Amino acid sequence: MPKNSRKIKKTKQNSLKFLSSPIFKIGLAIIVLGILLTASGFTFAATQEQHDSFCASCHTQPESTFYERSTTSQPVDLASVHTPKKTRCIDCHSGIGLRGRLEAELLGAHNALAFYTGTAVQPAKLTRQVGDASCLKCHAEAVAQQATQNNHFHVFLSRWQQVDASAARCVGCHQGHNNKGSADLLFLERATTQQVCESCHLALGAGD
Repeated sequence: MPKNSRKIKKTKQNSLKFLSSPIFKIGLAIIVLGILLTASGFTFAATQEQHDSFCASCHTQPESTFYERSTTSQPVDLASVHTPKKTRCIDCHSGIGLRGRLEAELLGAHNALAFYTGTAVQPAKLTRQVGDASCLKCHAEAVAQQATQNNHFHVFLSRWQQVDASAARCVGCHQGHNNKGSADLLFLERATTQQVCESCHLALGAGD
């Protein structure tokens, strides 16, 4: 038998021996178990996070107060306006599609770890604002219409964002948990909104 053939045969025998070894089988079992636990954990979390009460069970302040507001009979902020429409925390606090949901789950896992290890900071620090994509999942028509006096600020928002890295986002005016505004104005705070308007006109020009 040629020397190369003997080497190939020996390599195959060693490979088969390793694949049948207890070490390989244990390692493979650990990997499979890890995948199953991760998948089942994600499935459990994805199911539970459809309930706002689950989110509120371990979120610290001010989220606990935000959840309590959502249970009132009369809306007291923009988030609680969405409650009768069956809008859940996870609907706003996640991006588009599976990727957006996975990012929200990972952030939730980080927050849960801080909660259960006693390292959560109160009041909780805002690390990630609700992005425009989260709002536009349900409100795409706001920026798709023809610009008029009543909605030009929505239509021109993307133009402002293109020329100014510090341009406002949807939540610049529509702050979900701000209860200082009135229900008639969908809880827009007039002073904050006015400032956003002026910043946009300064960047684009009042006549644009």
